[in-house]
Amino acid sequence: MKRRLILTAGTAGAAALPLSACGFIGGGDETDAKTVKFWLSGDANQGGGFQKMADKYLEETGVTIDIDDIPYDDFNTRLRNAAQADGLPDFARVTAIDPIWMDQLEDLSGVASEHGVMENLLTENEEGEVPTFLTDLTAVGLYVNKSLFDEAGVAYPTTPDQIWTWDEFIAAVKEVKAATGARYGLVMDPSSHRLRSFMYQFGSNGFELGDDCKYTTDEAATTAALQFFADINDDDVMPRSVWVSGDDPNALFKSGQVAAYYSGSWQVADFQANITDFEWASALMPAQTRRATNLGGGYMVVYKGDKSEAALDFVNWLFTAENYTEICEISGFLPVIQGLDIDYGASQASFDLYNEEIAASDPVSSAQDKASLEAVYQGQTAGGDADPLKDEAVKLANGDQDVATTIANIIAGLDENITCE
Repeated sequence: MKRRLILTAGTAGAAALPLSACGFIGGGDETDAKTVKFWLSGDANQGGGFQKMADKYLEETGVTIDIDDIPYDDFNTRLRNAAQADGLPDFARVTAIDPIWMDQLEDLSGVASEHGVMENLLTENEEGEVPTFLTDLTAVGLYVNKSLFDEAGVAYPTTPDQIWTWDEFIAAVKEVKAATGARYGLVMDPSSHRLRSFMYQFGSNGFELGDDCKYTTDEAATTAALQFFADINDDDVMPRSVWVSGDDPNALFKSGQVAAYYSGSWQVADFQANITDFEWASALMPAQTRRATNLGGGYMVVYKGDKSEAALDFVNWLFTAENYTEICEISGFLPVIQGLDIDYGASQASFDLYNEEIAASDPVSSAQDKASLEAVYQGQTAGGDADPLKDEAVKLANGDQDVATTIANIIAGLDENITCE
């Protein structure tokens, strides 16, 4: 029986510090009772918030949280190898739940309940436990080159009553491009996560698993979204090379030669620190038929073992209002706990906008992560890294196939990669 894992949305960081100990696999058998092993990816790229909180925890408790910041591309493999070698860390911030180690997770429902993690972000397994929850939210969002828009005399929405449709947005970036000589109107991350958000904004719920263990989609809404996507991948509005050849959309936007960038909240800290040649702004996303984003983030997990109680102690400490507010401010996290007064400094306007987008978005915006967790908990996915939505969208963007073929191939690929018990 073939089993593969359909990956969920992951953390934003794509590069991190070198491995702290090449060849070292595990941490659960660490003899020092005052040291707890914590694996994650991308902390260095998000202000080092977890490391700074670990330093604070050491000062307060005398317990060392030994963080291994692992490159994103290696992270899942390292965890799988560790599980097979009986060498998992004590806890981790992961990109997806892997069936190979899923049964080794502690129940985090008590932590989530005590600290008020939003209920719509919690997914129970069949035993009523919460094996994981998001440490923070990421959300798809839009950035504009404010300097180019201002030079062209083109306005962009700043309040919800001004939100544009995708047709209006594309007309606007074409106008900016023509008036300023910019290379492109728009770049979009080559990611199925971003493409789902785009589809949601056209009224599609994406591709949904039915009770018969088959995937379906709303043909009309999905066709409209994917046809629009194909049309703007024309080397004028959008460069085909981003989706087809792997060109870096972040670098293209930071060059100052692109009017807008469809990416997400994880870019704010980078842009705040590194864009100095032009003014940029977070902007409200287009809504063809409804407002929507796509939520993600990093999942906190605690592995069963000799250090699980020590790991749980740190997680409980981290999610107290004071400490969680602090890490959100350091790392630029959108919180999973409501009612906190978070000061984002110079980035406040961007994060206020993201919080408004999330609040106004259709509930489908959180469907991807929830559905992926439910599938894993029910034994419906395992192993592998198939991503038919992205793979077929690349062919569509390159003009290799039409929309109808793309939809049929996506459904066939998803059906092939699911096993229902």
